[in-house]
Amino acid sequence: MKTIQPLKNGKLYHIYNRGINSDVIFNENSNYEYFLKLYDKHIDPIAETFAWCLMKNHFHFLVRIKDVEKITTEKKILPSQSFSNLFNAYTKAFNKSNHRHGPMFERPFKRKLIENESYFQNLITYIHNNPVHHNICEHPLEYPWSSYITCLSDKPTKIKRKEVLEMFTDVENFKNVHKQKRNYFAIETFLGI
Repeated sequence: MKTIQPLKNGKLYHIYNRGINSDVIFNENSNYEYFLKLYDKHIDPIAETFAWCLMKNHFHFLVRIKDVEKITTEKKILPSQSFSNLFNAYTKAFNKSNHRHGPMFERPFKRKLIENESYFQNLITYIHNNPVHHNICEHPLEYPWSSYITCLSDKPTKIKRKEVLEMFTDVENFKNVHKQKRNYFAIETFLGI
């Protein structure tokens, strides 16, 4: 059996998962909104977010786990426990409103350590282009449940927008790189998707 690596402080991770048997985990706008509200509650205190995308049956987050002294939770809990708390709270609410029971997400949630800048940049475009890749829309600008629009906005955000845009040099290059047709097979193979 494969050993699950703990999330380490100061490290970048791609956090992703899907519904059991690829079942739907978001079936209406209020589900997406509630999941993001819970994400803010459980994950913002322990991680910085660079990119995210919520799809009907799966999700992607690109985060850096905060250094211990920057974690703002009242009790110091392990970062992986914060993610578990998010998934459990969402599952309880979804089950109650949809008259279902049992787990929703595959366990354990998937995580990949990001160790180089090139992969980090490619992962941002992969996450934002996930709805395009799955033929939901033709451009990430058309999809409301990702951080792509937030990266282009001037509105206040907790997303590490400045750092993301610097990774692409500037806003125009960010847009141009996202427009390029890419084969994400290598990323999906690496992720085991």
